[in-house]
Amino acid sequence: MKFENVLADINGFGKFQIMIIVISFIGRFTMPCHFMLNNFVAAVPSHHCDISSMDDGGLFRNLSHKEKLIVSIPVQKDGTPSSCEMFAGPQYDLLLNSSDIAELPTVPCQTGWVYDNTTFKSTLTSEWDLVCDRRGKNKATATIFFIGVMFGAMTFGSLSDRFGRRIMLMVSYVSGMLFAVASAFSTTYVMFAVLRFFTGFCITGIVIVSSVLSVEWVDIEHRKLVGVIDSLSWTFGNAVFALIAYFVTDWRRLIVSVTSPLILAIITWRWMPESARWLIANGKLEQAQMYLKKCAKMNQAEKAVDKLKTEVLSTIVVTEKRDRAYSYLDLMRTPKMRKLALSTGTLWFCVATTFYGISFNITGFGLNIYLTQFTYALIEVPAKVSVYFLLDKIGRRSTEVGALLLAAVSLGINIVVPKDMSVVRTVVAVIGKGFSSASFATIVLYSSELYPTVVRQNGMGYNSFMARLGVAVAPMILLLDEVWKDLPQVVLCFAAVFGGLVARTLAETRNRCLPETIEDIEEQGKLILLQEQRG
Repeated sequence: MKFENVLADINGFGKFQIMIIVISFIGRFTMPCHFMLNNFVAAVPSHHCDISSMDDGGLFRNLSHKEKLIVSIPVQKDGTPSSCEMFAGPQYDLLLNSSDIAELPTVPCQTGWVYDNTTFKSTLTSEWDLVCDRRGKNKATATIFFIGVMFGAMTFGSLSDRFGRRIMLMVSYVSGMLFAVASAFSTTYVMFAVLRFFTGFCITGIVIVSSVLSVEWVDIEHRKLVGVIDSLSWTFGNAVFALIAYFVTDWRRLIVSVTSPLILAIITWRWMPESARWLIANGKLEQAQMYLKKCAKMNQAEKAVDKLKTEVLSTIVVTEKRDRAYSYLDLMRTPKMRKLALSTGTLWFCVATTFYGISFNITGFGLNIYLTQFTYALIEVPAKVSVYFLLDKIGRRSTEVGALLLAAVSLGINIVVPKDMSVVRTVVAVIGKGFSSASFATIVLYSSELYPTVVRQNGMGYNSFMARLGVAVAPMILLLDEVWKDLPQVVLCFAAVFGGLVARTLAETRNRCLPETIEDIEEQGKLILLQEQRG
């Protein structure tokens, strides 16, 4: 007997499932905000050397601000003051002839920097002078956060398979909120970096647990809808984040603002049910029966309550050791399970690298930073709505492969489009963002359907680990423009193509029951191949 049979009796997509989706939506809102937070809290405002040390009490003091800049700071090719250098002393001759400054001696900024506060009231950059030779520390804040996310994904995936989805969701809510708010009160860069690591570590449990909970409670025909809705919560969060960042220009207040929705998530957690699939797989039949009866009652399927006996539920999952604790090692112990883990891990790495490589480049096309963030979020709506129809029309695998290859095409086009055609490049980049978003929306649902119930959370945790590894690498890939301007685009294009090739090797899951045990994966491998050949 399959769990889907039980869901069919109690309505696999009713008010009970909608309640789960809404609660998950509330908790997931803060996730995209924190993932994209570095675009704003670590933004680099226009800046130049602090020239107060040039004031010798004489002529310099009587100059206008514009004249002080002329005699103190060399001009770059675009006509703006240099960001990292200043003259060794006031060059008053430049007031008469500013055309020849090539031979004048320059030194690194001596007494700090002055920042343009027009766009941002305060950022990490201006707070701790993370510019010029300290530029690496600025980029490192994003990487440190995602390394925390990477290890958190593994940890929460394992713990929720061992202790349950529901309790680990609350742990993620509370710990993520505490570390995030604490980071807003950091007094040093090191303190901020450490707290951001733990914020990423704890907050990733929200998406890891909630996505699996949603999928495990719905029937087959509505699984894709839940996957798309969960994905749209990221789109909604990204769009609203652009508006929040526009009005909250102080980095400390911005962190608190985007973290505050977790208070509401904690309040609504009391109505979040435990996964009945997980309870049955772990032999907790009475608790599973309780939640299934609640589901039947809320979905107005009271007639099915009498069928929900523990004796019946005990026949749903049959494992060789019901009380055995599963771990990440189980992903590698058997041949087909090992192949599945290696393939999905590689795919998640490629998808995440492509998606975030495009998402982090919000200043690369000349648009306003807030408008770019909002546009990148907006393009996800048609992309994900298209995914909803394509998942059943052409299948999960074809949708994933197509989205990645089309994202690669967009990245490839921007390599050959001239730099002065900024409008064309921006349009192509936004389209590429849409395709990469579609690939991400697909892979979350696709992966959760590929893994069996007993290790599904471990599998998703491992996949998320690989994805966050890709995200952590993405900021470093963008720095490759110092080697060759188009090298980041080439690397991202290759990642998308390789991901598409890997996705082609995975089994189709459209209209198929979720596997319950590792044995299902091993035994059904040949059956799936036969079905695909006949189809």
